[in-house]
Amino acid sequence: MVTTNKKIATAKPVKVAVLPAAPKVAPTPAAPVVLAKIAAKVAAKPVARKSPLVAKTLAKPLPKPKMEKPAKMKKPKLVRDSFTIPKAEYTVLDDLKQRAGKLASPAKKSELIRAGVKALAAMSDTAFLAALKAVPAIKTGRPAKD
Repeated sequence: MVTTNKKIATAKPVKVAVLPAAPKVAPTPAAPVVLAKIAAKVAAKPVARKSPLVAKTLAKPLPKPKMEKPAKMKKPKLVRDSFTIPKAEYTVLDDLKQRAGKLASPAKKSELIRAGVKALAAMSDTAFLAALKAVPAIKTGRPAKD
């Protein structure tokens, strides 16, 4: 009697297959060869039968734990605009740029304007009105060529 044993990676009990008893045949020179071939075929087949549930769980790899990504901040939409500004106030922007550079924090004109808008927004109503009244109104549109 020949038994085969196949190990399964899941450490579950393994069923052992028992070959059926060989038919009694008169000893001939070919009989041992035929029996050896039959035994080899049976030994090559998997012995342990898995239930469908076990087969499904073994076939699927374990899911990898997902790493949470930090939330990305969306860039704000930019708006391009043009405006007219008196030459004297435009030179003040250049002076402020140089002042920021001396303080080891160089700034662009647009950054200075945005900082000014934030400063106006943080003012109280009375201070805001006083700042608006200090700026004279100018005619809108493109200036005439000199």
